[in-house]
Amino acid sequence: MDYKFISYKLDGGVANIALNRPEVYNALNDEITFELQDVLKVVAKDAQVRVVVLTGEGKAFCSGQDLKAAAAHPNRSFKESLDKRYNPIVKAMRQLPKPIVCQLNGVAAGAGCSLVLACDIIVAAEEATLIEVFVQIGLVPDSGSSFFLPRLIGMAKAFELCSMGSKVTAKEAVAMGLINKVVPTAELAGAVKFYTDYFANAPTKAIGLIKRMLNKSATASLDDMLEYEAYCQEIAGSTADHHEGVKAFIEKRKPAFVGK
Repeated sequence: MDYKFISYKLDGGVANIALNRPEVYNALNDEITFELQDVLKVVAKDAQVRVVVLTGEGKAFCSGQDLKAAAAHPNRSFKESLDKRYNPIVKAMRQLPKPIVCQLNGVAAGAGCSLVLACDIIVAAEEATLIEVFVQIGLVPDSGSSFFLPRLIGMAKAFELCSMGSKVTAKEAVAMGLINKVVPTAELAGAVKFYTDYFANAPTKAIGLIKRMLNKSATASLDDMLEYEAYCQEIAGSTADHHEGVKAFIEKRKPAFVGK
């Protein structure tokens, strides 16, 4: 794919997507948000993709909205911008039936922080930070942060981070359950590879169903989830990977899942 503001590479079932505006700390202009929407459609349709890695080029993951670019359109509707640019990205990430691993290489601020929280697994370098910076310019969290934060760390801490714009270090983030793992920068790629090696050889259909189930559980009752579990299990039970898993168990060998 010929992208200007992101880079994309598929290797061994792993789709690597990198925000590629390092000169402005990967700030989000119109073009990069539309490119992200497009590449997420690509990985959703490509059966070769078993897992996605999202990261940023350079020192930062993403500094959020490009305020200089936004200043050129002072009368733009915030709602329209979110509806057309940011919300489709977050929805696509959560609806993607494949896991997304965030390689958090540096600061993630504002909408950049929201993109991190929309991932399924978050692995951060020790130097990385997250900040819900919106309040510092008189705005409120968007792009899903108000949904993800209370569910990850509770209402009180979520309110503190959002209303005070507090910077959270990677070590603090892992301690509060906001991210999965923190490692020295030199070990970041290897730590991410641990996850991608697993997911690239896992039963992808089952992983996608697990993701859908956990998404639904955020707003569902126990009765709803019992019914939905049965529905999803019926689908999983008909996959080639389920039959391979049972066969491998009986034959006392490691299963060779193909993602179907």
